[in-house]
Amino acid sequence: MVDSLPSAVLFCCTMNSIRSPMAEGILKRFHGNRIYVDSAGVRAGGYIDGFVVEVMEEIGIDLSGHRCKVFDELEDDSFDVIVSLSPKAQHRAVEMTRFMSCEVLFWNTFDASLIDGNREVRLNAYRAVRDDLMRKILARFPVARAPSG
Repeated sequence: MVDSLPSAVLFCCTMNSIRSPMAEGILKRFHGNRIYVDSAGVRAGGYIDGFVVEVMEEIGIDLSGHRCKVFDELEDDSFDVIVSLSPKAQHRAVEMTRFMSCEVLFWNTFDASLIDGNREVRLNAYRAVRDDLMRKILARFPVARAPSG
């Protein structure tokens, strides 16, 4: 299973400030030495969301240095898999890969910034997105288990 991992994966969402940086950080944590991982947005998001930095730090992933970027700023467009996390990003990914041999996945992922409430309510929404992405990423890009016994 791990032998069939792609060599390059792109995660994309609307502004590259919440969902796709989370996904990029998670995949890099588990396969950063085996897979080239990047992320982009359909439009510029400015800065990474502070709640993202906080909930990712809870699981040992530092995204404080993430720089939000759009598709046109990607250094490379040779991806084996593109995972879209919002409808706008899915549309852009399909457009981008029209003449490419590339697997395009659509994981419609909730935008946690839409949640109102106190700090803890909002953090819980971001944690739910993080945990959902973690499950999907580990299912699609499994980590090799050490042989038992």
